[in-house]
Amino acid sequence: MEPGRSIVAQSGAVVTSVITKKTNGQRDFLVVDVGMNDLMRPALYSARHVIEEVKNSDNASTEYEVVGPVCETADSFGAGHLLNADAGDQLIIYSTGAYGSSMGSNYNSRPKPAEILVSKDKYTVIRKAESFEDLIKLEEI
Repeated sequence: MEPGRSIVAQSGAVVTSVITKKTNGQRDFLVVDVGMNDLMRPALYSARHVIEEVKNSDNASTEYEVVGPVCETADSFGAGHLLNADAGDQLIIYSTGAYGSSMGSNYNSRPKPAEILVSKDKYTVIRKAESFEDLIKLEEI
C-alpha cells in the first residue's frame, strides 16, 4: 500500500497564468505558462485536476482544453474545463500536492517554479524559482 497521494494531494495547488487563447475550429484552448515538466501526472497518467479562475466571474463560461507551452501533444491538463479566462488571467490547478514537485523536471529547458508554503494568512518561499542561469551553471562547453 502506498498512501502518499491520498494523504497529501489536497495540500498543493499550482497557480498559472493564461498566455493565450486558441481555437482549431472544433475545440477551444487556453495555453498556460505551466507545462508537463511542472506537473507530469496529467501527461503520464491522464490524471484529472480541477481548474478554476483566481478571479470570480458571473460571465458565461466556455469549455476549454487547458494546455501547457511545451511542444508535445501530451502537454495537456485535460478538456472540458468550464472557464471564463483571457490572456493574463490566473488559474488554479488543484490537488497537486502529491508528486507535483518530485516529478517535475527541466524538460524543454524550462526552469522549475518557486514553491510557496501557505499557512492561514502567512506564506514562506520554500524553494526559489530557477533561472536560466541555474539551468546552465553546471554545463561545460
